[in-house]
Amino acid sequence: MAFGQNMTQEIEKIIKGKQASVGVAIIHNDDIIAIANEDKYPTMSVFKFHIAVTALKKMEAENIPLDKMVYIKQKEMLKNTYSPLRDKYPDQGIRISYRDIIKYTVSISDNNTCDWLIRFVGGIDKVDSYIKSLGIKDMNFTETEESMHTDIMLCYNNWSTPLAIAQLLKKLHTENILTKEHFAFLETAMLDCVSGKNKLIAGLPTDIKFGHKTGRSNRTADGIQISEGDAGVIYLPNGEKCYIVVLIKDSRESDDDNAKIMADISNIVYRHLNK
Repeated sequence: MAFGQNMTQEIEKIIKGKQASVGVAIIHNDDIIAIANEDKYPTMSVFKFHIAVTALKKMEAENIPLDKMVYIKQKEMLKNTYSPLRDKYPDQGIRISYRDIIKYTVSISDNNTCDWLIRFVGGIDKVDSYIKSLGIKDMNFTETEESMHTDIMLCYNNWSTPLAIAQLLKKLHTENILTKEHFAFLETAMLDCVSGKNKLIAGLPTDIKFGHKTGRSNRTADGIQISEGDAGVIYLPNGEKCYIVVLIKDSRESDDDNAKIMADISNIVYRHLNK
């Protein structure tokens, strides 16, 4: 496919010379582009998308409605982690719906609600095995947000290729993995993502819908960004969807430069697909 060759060449120009490993995956209809896809990229909070899919599937199996209320104990609301829910209700347990737990996890990237969902499904190994059961093989999850906060190097244990995430996104949108209600709910939660305004979405026209999940690590003591990522769905003007994933590993570039790599790539993709 001609546009694929040109698109790949343009993206490779963006990546060339960067002090980072950059993996890219794009799926549009039956066309696939994968660049530097053979590496194992730490997913960071991008894995919250996988966790939400797994949790919703368990809710379907057990007939748990989205609006059922549960109680998150105060001891589960860890202090030294990113948690807007804990900040809203400090020093207390919280009654909250499954709907809002998933919203906080996917749209706002709350680490405490993320780990609550991991416990709900039976552990991170259950997330790993369920996603692999869908045919997504090039990934591995063994860590929670809590464990990664105890040792930043454990971030490398939760990894995926960019293409594996793009394939999961496409499966979600095309294969009825979830009920219509749950798909629509998760789709909206990803469209409502508040993070990464300078990442992939920054390369798209402001009137184009983009549902996504971002992730980023802290930097190591010597300044290396272990991971920066963004994965999502571009809703093209003609009604088609493009699944795009950019994962950056071991970057010595600045935060702004990492984000610009992503924005430049999504701009190239959109320009080629919207000719």
